[in-house]
Amino acid sequence: MATNLRTLWKGAISFGLVHIPVALYPATSEQGLDFDWLDKRSMDPVGYKRINKRTGKEIAKENIVKGIEHQEGQYVVLSPDEIEAAYPKTTQTIEIETFISAADIPFIYLDRPYYVGPINKGAKVYALLREILRKSGKVGIARVVIQTKQHLAALIPFGPVLVLNLLRWGDEIRGFESLALPPEGVKPAGLTDKEMKVGEQLVEDMSEAWDPAASRDSFKEKVLQLVEAKAKAGELESITQIEPAEREPAGATIYDLTELLQRSLNNNKQNRKPTPRAKAATPKQKAVTKAPAKAAGKRKAA
Repeated sequence: MATNLRTLWKGAISFGLVHIPVALYPATSEQGLDFDWLDKRSMDPVGYKRINKRTGKEIAKENIVKGIEHQEGQYVVLSPDEIEAAYPKTTQTIEIETFISAADIPFIYLDRPYYVGPINKGAKVYALLREILRKSGKVGIARVVIQTKQHLAALIPFGPVLVLNLLRWGDEIRGFESLALPPEGVKPAGLTDKEMKVGEQLVEDMSEAWDPAASRDSFKEKVLQLVEAKAKAGELESITQIEPAEREPAGATIYDLTELLQRSLNNNKQNRKPTPRAKAATPKQKAVTKAPAKAAGKRKAA
C-alpha cells in the first residue's frame, strides 16, 4: 500500500566535487504497542518526575547538571556551553569518504535505514550513482549529521532507491571472546560427515522464498483485537491529547554539479599519484607523509 513519506532532512550527497541534492525519508516505522500511563481516578496522563535517586525527593530543573562518570563514583560535570561546543556542525551533507564492497560490512553494524530521494533536478546524478553502485557491488561509506548527532552510514542501492543505513560505531560492538564457543570447522567442532549431511538436508527441506509480510507479531495482534473488542463494547475513556510540535528540517543551498564528475576523477587521480621511492625518507618527507593522517583525524573529530 502506498504511503506518503515525511521529509526528515534535506541536503546533498557529496563525493569528490559532485553534489547530488537529496531528501531523507523514514524507511521504517515502529509498530510496537505503546502503553501510556494514566491516572485511574481521572484518566489524566501520568508523566515522569525528576527524582533524586538517593533521597527520593523531587528536584527543580535548575538544580540538574550533566556529568560523565570518569571513575566509579566520580563525575566530571559539563556545562551546556561546553556540550554545545562539542556538537558536530550541521553541514546538510551526506559526505561519502570511501567506497567498499557491500560484502565487507558485517550485518551486526547495520542500525537504521532511511530512504534517500533526489530533489531539485538531482535525478540524473542520483541515477548515475545508483547504477554505478549496483553494477560494481559497492556501497558508499559516509558521515552525516542528523539533529546535531554525527553518524557513520552506508549508502546502499535497493531496487530503484538509495538507502542510507546508519552504522554502529566500532566501539559500540561488543567482543564475543568471553563466550564458550565451539571451534570453527567441521572436524575441530567434533561434527561427523553424517551429521553434516543430515543437517544440510533438513535446512534444504525447510528453505523457501521469504515473505516478510507473512511474519506477524502475535502479541501485538492479540492485544489490538482485545482493544477493538473493548472499544466496540463501549469501554472507552476520554483524555486530552497533547501533540508535540514538529520541527521543520533545516534548508540548504544546493548546486547541481554534474559537470564536475570528470574534474573529481582527475583530482582523485592526482591525489593518489604514487611518489618515487627513496632509500631513506628525510624528516621533511616524513612530515609530508603524515599530513593526510592528521587531516583524517581532524575530520573524524569534527
